[in-house]
Amino acid sequence: MWEKMLLKYQQLWKQVKLIRPLGASKNSYSLDRNENSKVEILEGAKSIGARAATIALAGATVGIRNVSSSLIRSVARNPSLAKQLF
Repeated sequence: MWEKMLLKYQQLWKQVKLIRPLGASKNSYSLDRNENSKVEILEGAKSIGARAATIALAGATVGIRNVSSSLIRSVARNPSLAKQLF
């Protein structure tokens, strides 16, 4: 698995070209990215967004679980309130 990731990283790095703008000093460089690297950046952003949404959904699940467990606990303590709570 790591070998595939390293190989892909090396291939991507070969696609990124270091260029120097006209009139710039020898120490100033910028990255020239091609279309493939832009697509991969977007795919990475989508993946990060999906992970964040999953974490948020897990938090909402915990909140719903807490509410429902409190409801069950209150009915267990005082069964006469069941009709009012439901």
